[in-house]
Amino acid sequence: MGFAKLRRVLGIFTLLVFNLLAFSQKDELSCKDIVLKSLKSIEEVKSLKYHLKITERGKKGFNYYESAVKFQKKPRKIYLYIKGIEVLWVEGKNKGKALVKPNSFPYFNLNLDPLGDLMRQDQHHSLNEMGYDYFASIIAYSVQKIGNKFDDLFELVGEEKVNGRMCYKVTINNKDFSYTDYKVGENESITSIARKLHICEYMIVERNKKFKDYFDILKPGEIIKVPTWYCKKVEMYIDKFYFLPISMKIEDDKGLFEEYNYMFLQVNPKIEDAEFTKDYKDYKF
Repeated sequence: MGFAKLRRVLGIFTLLVFNLLAFSQKDELSCKDIVLKSLKSIEEVKSLKYHLKITERGKKGFNYYESAVKFQKKPRKIYLYIKGIEVLWVEGKNKGKALVKPNSFPYFNLNLDPLGDLMRQDQHHSLNEMGYDYFASIIAYSVQKIGNKFDDLFELVGEEKVNGRMCYKVTINNKDFSYTDYKVGENESITSIARKLHICEYMIVERNKKFKDYFDILKPGEIIKVPTWYCKKVEMYIDKFYFLPISMKIEDDKGLFEEYNYMFLQVNPKIEDAEFTKDYKDYKF
């Protein structure tokens, strides 16, 4: 091969390598890219099917739950199966109450307030927080709150296979997490304060020993302790295909606070209207 021809071949090879490198670099996503893309993917969710494993710190230690979930965003519809217990809630139906078939006494269907004591029972969240939108609102608020300090809190650790899916591992480390005084305003409740501040109401109940549960009456002007952020640390795995979180481990100043794992995730599957009715063939209401 002549020198001129060899130079042409090397030139073509160099160009190909350069283009491949440029292409791979273009495809590389930053931590912020991944987080924002995840928030966008959550917005685009119309329906979900998944198996959810929950670990939550409670009054007497950790509580563990597992459920099979069918979820539709608009209109909002939810069906849960939890070890023989079935729960059905449909927006605008049943006077806003959830239809519950217990797996123990009294053995007949109940109509329960999703925010009531019987359905909360030391749980961190209610049916209102099912799906991804609540979690997304917490992350979006945090991103907005920290502004140009994103990289100080968020970190892309790498890639890892979790719950059978390849994921981006993203951590959030908030060293400024603490508790502060909050002056209760008119007509405020523990839950309304939590939503206003984008924090978990369970932390408010846990920190203020005078509260027995979420439903204690607050007095205007009363001073209570609230967390400055939702949590101190988050370890989340974002599915590389769906860009949805499929595992979230959340810690506060005491350690593990809650953990959620989504298994067998189906995104925007077709769910028949009949599957959100008590007479559906597979249900036992």
